[in-house]
Amino acid sequence: MKPDNPILNTDSYKLSHHLQYPPGTRGMSAYVEARGQSMWPDVVFFGLQMFLKDMMQRPVTRQDVAEAEEIATLHGLPFNREGWLWIVSRHGGYLPVRIEALPEGTVVRRGVPLLQVTSTDPESPWVTAYLDTALLRAVWYPSSVASNARKIREQLLPYYERTTDPERVAIETRLHDFGARSATSREQAALGGAAHLVFFERTDTLGALVALRNHYGAPMAGYSLPASEHATMTAWGQGQETQAYRTMLENFARYGAVSVVSDSYDISHAVAEIWGKALKEDVIRSGATVLVRPDSGDPVDTPVQVVAQLAYAFGTELNGRGYKLIRHGVRVLQGDGISTADMGMVLGRMEAMGFSADNIYFGTGSNLIQKVNRDAYGFTMKANARLTEEGRWVDLVKRPAHIADKASKSGRQAVVVEFGELAACRLEDVGRRQNHLVPVYEDGNLLVDWSFDEIRARARAMSGPPR
Repeated sequence: MKPDNPILNTDSYKLSHHLQYPPGTRGMSAYVEARGQSMWPDVVFFGLQMFLKDMMQRPVTRQDVAEAEEIATLHGLPFNREGWLWIVSRHGGYLPVRIEALPEGTVVRRGVPLLQVTSTDPESPWVTAYLDTALLRAVWYPSSVASNARKIREQLLPYYERTTDPERVAIETRLHDFGARSATSREQAALGGAAHLVFFERTDTLGALVALRNHYGAPMAGYSLPASEHATMTAWGQGQETQAYRTMLENFARYGAVSVVSDSYDISHAVAEIWGKALKEDVIRSGATVLVRPDSGDPVDTPVQVVAQLAYAFGTELNGRGYKLIRHGVRVLQGDGISTADMGMVLGRMEAMGFSADNIYFGTGSNLIQKVNRDAYGFTMKANARLTEEGRWVDLVKRPAHIADKASKSGRQAVVVEFGELAACRLEDVGRRQNHLVPVYEDGNLLVDWSFDEIRARARAMSGPPR
């Protein structure tokens, strides 16, 4: 059995839907949105192009049809054999749909359509909704992670702007993705890690870099640095802890920066006695930025304490904002179990103590790419119009009597600028305004190939100061 059979990339109940449409249906339209209301744009659209290049440019074959038919029959469901063989023979196996979408990296309010799918073959109107499972999954997850990364960026940025010299704010370097091991799969790590890189540029998730090279033409979208782990440090034994750290300096100072986990035994002792005394001159001579990493303890108290200890050991100087900066390039990297709220508390305490945010970097894993679900932003795909055999589009709408927030949009959709922001609009009401839903795919052909640089620039340009 092929693991990538596109016919099986759906829910079981979709297998019977070709028999459920009204007679004379010649086309179907559906859209994807983050359902609900938001006071300002808070959803970042990202990830569609990966899906288009992976699944939508992989043609269905007769072997796929035979395999899917066998599974559907054993599963107790009908199978649209004639419909799929028609797609193979008539369309070369490519799904006959047109997909229009906002440019990736666009930031919108909830309730604005992100994309719209329309069937292009009157014999195959059912393909639109058949894509629901795969298409929604492909979009909601990376868009949600990118949206969360944007919120983290905007929450951290004011601390760095207030306490750091303008040329050293570099907010894109301040949050490192350590999430590969927190993901449920290699694919999730790649998708979530790629979404993180829309707003930040530090990562240890190699799968994300590969995904961005393959799907968005990014030669190198993120950077890392030599770093230790507890296995390499405890291999020396507690009695040789100083030599373990010294080896890190000797081997990696030439890379300009090195991260050393320092809590294998006693973080206070490691900072005060080893870094602050035994290796102080080694650190200064190295000329490298040394990131001392506490990896246990309270995620707020411990990093603040380490900053203070290192400041005492290496001394400080005032930056242009009047805040203290640890001398000789010594910094702290806090990457263990820290939430966005914790990061704000750490930076707030440091600011109150007169320390620049420039003294610390953060890393995050499961909080970034794992603690998110489809309901976080209310992603949904809904049918909005049906084409009759007379060639007329008929509005479709969902209007639950008691759950108003689950109502859907009726009629084919467009996205226009209203009062300076993107807003939903019925297609027939666009007039002379620009429709920002751009055709990106049709009948097996990729019509737009966004570069990651374009997406990053768009997302960051649309992300203003926190409100």
